[in-house]
Amino acid sequence: MSSWLPSLNGLRAFESVSRHLNYRKAAEELHVSPGAANQLVRKLEDALGGPLLEKKGRKLVLTPIGAVGREGLSLPFRQIADTVERMRAMTSAQRFVVTTTPSFAASWLVPRLERFKEANPGIDVLIDSTPQIVDMEVGVADVGIRFGVKDHGDLTFFRLFDEELCAFCSPRLVEGPPEITSLDHLEDAKLLRWDLTQFHWAENTRKWNYWKHWLTKMGAESVTPGDGLRFSDYNLAVQSAVAGQGFIIGSPRVLHDLIEAKLLVNPFGRGVATDIGYDLVVNEVALERAEVAAFVSWIMTEAGVVTGHSDPV
Repeated sequence: MSSWLPSLNGLRAFESVSRHLNYRKAAEELHVSPGAANQLVRKLEDALGGPLLEKKGRKLVLTPIGAVGREGLSLPFRQIADTVERMRAMTSAQRFVVTTTPSFAASWLVPRLERFKEANPGIDVLIDSTPQIVDMEVGVADVGIRFGVKDHGDLTFFRLFDEELCAFCSPRLVEGPPEITSLDHLEDAKLLRWDLTQFHWAENTRKWNYWKHWLTKMGAESVTPGDGLRFSDYNLAVQSAVAGQGFIIGSPRVLHDLIEAKLLVNPFGRGVATDIGYDLVVNEVALERAEVAAFVSWIMTEAGVVTGHSDPV
């Protein structure tokens, strides 16, 4: 297999154009002129021996070759950008990295983060949202927020809150038709599922996201769960529920803002207490930094933690 690679500038230019399908927007992102972005893509096409983009009417579309390129290049370039951000964060005394799942970042952490910024204007926080558990012992991140992980190794950790799981849906699903009034009605409802099979850390949490297990814990073991869409990204499952496409199993704490906005409701008024929760983890070296300590104190206050330190569950 040949190890030859075309120009990385050309690959980067194409990746940007393939996302925006617009040379002007890609040029703004790359800090070059639209003509320069176009020229880089043309040179890449010449090197590869085939067109990557073509005009259809006024629209720019990907060719089959371009579609393959976009699929294969987007993730690596995003990972490179994230790595560079983490490297920059390590060079700033007032900057640190927080790693957490995309769902927790989007639903709970990011909507509250402005309050931390207002109280600490000189501190920069980089949110590294990833479904993977990163190795904090080697400094990949300074602070982590983990869900359902029982072994944190030698890291210092604080329980932010225990997990309770309820069924949520759009208010219009409850109103019907057909009207949803009892757990029995879930046999005919669309039940959205979060697929955790790809994540090794999810051994402790996977069962709690099975509808059959949840229904059994709710005392409705005779109910056979209905069909529904399956997602590898929990955020997409939440969006699907908000759009009225079915029911989702979720945490009242994590989905608090959507519930307050009446975008999601719990039609059954109760849920299931679990043996898992959300933990804040940090290594001792990072905790000695004033900006990290300030963040730890702030997030524990946001979560309503009084004493904070807890034993593994």
